[in-house]
Amino acid sequence: MSFYENRILPHVIHLTCGAPAVMHQRQLIVPQATGRVLEIGMGSGLNIPLYDPTRVTKVWGLEPSEGMRRKAAAQVAAAPFELEWLELPGEEIPLDSKSVDSIVLTYTLCTIPDWRQVLKQMRRVLKPGGQLLFSEHGKAPDAAVARWQSVVDPLWGKLAGGCSIKRDIPGLLREGGFSISGMDEGYLPMIPKFAAYNYAGRAS
Repeated sequence: MSFYENRILPHVIHLTCGAPAVMHQRQLIVPQATGRVLEIGMGSGLNIPLYDPTRVTKVWGLEPSEGMRRKAAAQVAAAPFELEWLELPGEEIPLDSKSVDSIVLTYTLCTIPDWRQVLKQMRRVLKPGGQLLFSEHGKAPDAAVARWQSVVDPLWGKLAGGCSIKRDIPGLLREGGFSISGMDEGYLPMIPKFAAYNYAGRAS
């Protein structure tokens, strides 16, 4: 891992993923989690204060980046519930099958290289009747914005740790075997339009 990825990128991601419009989306999604929760890509721990401690019994935070885990240390120490790091990529979720009640996926699916394998692992560990709660940015429906996304995406990915701004999030979830039961979508305010189209909802 390069110096940029380990020391600089965690601060960049913390600031961009903690923008007011993004935090508003997190506040709508994360408190819905219940029971034993797996968060894919916990990052700097922005979601930790948003969980309802009366509704969750344990949270596993899957985060392979040492720099991001270091950035999250204060939030982890203050968590009012049991929290355990899983220090592996999402392609290798080290949990038993059908052991998780809720999966939280916020601004992570855009970055994972082998998203098919990750979604397969998520399906494996989620209990029957469990819920996937997601908020992700991705491909815009407007042709002009989508063209800009294609132009910007290669450079954006290099600066943002592999993030792609042109993934069809609902399409990926459905291809991965999830059924979307409710979803809101639209451009987030105060964010460059090419990176602002957001999908948020739940799936099973």
